[in-house]
Amino acid sequence: MALLDLVLSPLHLVLPMTTQLPAHDYLDALSIPYQRLTFPATTEKGAASVAKALGFRERQMVKTLIFETDSAERALIMVGGDQNVISGHLKKALGSRRISMASRQTVLTLTGYEVGSIPPFHWQPENFKSFLDASLLIEESLGVGAGVWGHEIVIRPDDLVKASCCQVVNLTDKELPCLLG
Repeated sequence: MALLDLVLSPLHLVLPMTTQLPAHDYLDALSIPYQRLTFPATTEKGAASVAKALGFRERQMVKTLIFETDSAERALIMVGGDQNVISGHLKKALGSRRISMASRQTVLTLTGYEVGSIPPFHWQPENFKSFLDASLLIEESLGVGAGVWGHEIVIRPDDLVKASCCQVVNLTDKELPCLLG
C-alpha cells in the first residue's frame, strides 16, 4: 500500500483510503467537492461516536433517517447528530398526520444500505422527498455516511443540498415554523 493511500486518524490509526463507493462515484460525476475520511469499523454505532473518532462536533455528523407516512410515502430526513426531529414539524413537511420511523428491513430494501451509514444521495428514486434541517446550513462542513460503516464523506452544507436534492426546512427548533422562507 502506498503512503498516499493512508490517512492518520485523530486516534493515530492508519487506515486505507482507497475504497471507491457508489456515493463517491455519484459526487465525482456531479463534480461536487468532498473529503473522504475513515474511522475504525469497531467504532460504536451512532453520530456521537463517529464525531469523536473523527474529531468533529456531534452536530456536524448528519443522521440520515427514513420516515414513512400512513400512505406509505417514504422520505429521507437529515438532522445533526445531537438533534431530534420535532414530530409536528415533520408531519407538516411530509403533509401527513401519521408518521413513523421506517423499519430496518424497509430501510435496507429502499436504500440498499444498512441503518448506520446511509448516504443521503444517489439511491433515491425519482421524486423521492428529502429534507435537511435548516440549522445545519451554518456549519462549515458536515459528515455523512458513505454507505459502509467506517467510511464518512465530509461535505459543505450547500453541496449536500445540491447532491441530495433536498428541501431545507426547520425540523428541530420549536420556536420557528417548519417551512421557512
